[in-house]
Amino acid sequence: MTIPATTRQYHFPKIIGSYQNLELQEVPVPPPKANEVLVKTHAVSLQFRDLMIAKGVYPGEIQGNLVPCSDMAGEIIALGEEVTDWKVGDRVCPNFLQDKLFDNSPGLKGLGGPGVQGVLTQYRSFPGNSLVEIPEHLSYEEASTLPCAAVTAYNALLSGISPLKAGDTVLVLGTGGVSIFALQFAVASGAIAIVTSSSDDKLAVATKLGAKHVINYKKTPNWGDEVLELTKGVGVDHVIEVSGHTTLPQSASCVRRGGIIDLIGAVAAGTGGPPADILWPCILKAINLRGISIGSVVQFKNMNKLISANVDATRPVIDKVFEFEETKAAYGHLESQMHVGKVVIKL
Repeated sequence: MTIPATTRQYHFPKIIGSYQNLELQEVPVPPPKANEVLVKTHAVSLQFRDLMIAKGVYPGEIQGNLVPCSDMAGEIIALGEEVTDWKVGDRVCPNFLQDKLFDNSPGLKGLGGPGVQGVLTQYRSFPGNSLVEIPEHLSYEEASTLPCAAVTAYNALLSGISPLKAGDTVLVLGTGGVSIFALQFAVASGAIAIVTSSSDDKLAVATKLGAKHVINYKKTPNWGDEVLELTKGVGVDHVIEVSGHTTLPQSASCVRRGGIIDLIGAVAAGTGGPPADILWPCILKAINLRGISIGSVVQFKNMNKLISANVDATRPVIDKVFEFEETKAAYGHLESQMHVGKVVIKL
């Protein structure tokens, strides 16, 4: 396939606190370096991180002219001369952290963030060793949801000091991308899932996906007590904590002694109030607080084995697909928090 001369891509000329200043531009496509492959983008999925970057509240210095977004699925169209383990036509996703090949790799180069250009572009080159093959049964739109949300959920539940096992209980906060994947992986692993949300409609989706118990936290503001009651006072083995300081006290109250709170997101960042003081609950209950920073290429590949072995239970949940020219509308839909699962842009 001939390498295209140019690519259309979105970028932020500067960060001014809104995604509304995204601009579409056309730039040259450089040929892939010796260790790289050139990929044609077919789909990009959005993360809450993308909103934080647009608003200027994401940690780290964001340079001007940033091409945003980290998650894509595409097709290899050209190979660098040193690449031998890929071929033209292969369907691939890049790992979110370009330098995190193994679990103990640094993991400092996150696509679409500080110092690293993202994937909201028609064509982009990646190091060959940072790519992962897409499971055969998934579409490009479905596969685009995997690099951040799915790998994060997999890392939280199925890696680390105490991987999830059948019969364990998982508390999943919310119904966003990471949370839905965590629910699906829990179900596929034979665990019991409890899901919270402010929407009964979203909880109905969670129930359909296999949640054993659901809690509307607006109707049950002391949901931690409800979780303890559901677990007969024992508490859950894992908490998928995506909100931050507003929910940490209740998460700590309903995790079992020696259990794990997987610290994943900060959806509640900027909602006011001081950081939660959970020092004593963590000490007295020997709680393990585990920060999750996406995952490695190895974890991505292992996760894809789980997905391929549990096709029905783990099929990505896509709320809505937008066209490339509707990118700002896609950001707006994500910002509304009306979605269940993932918001995808089709190229």
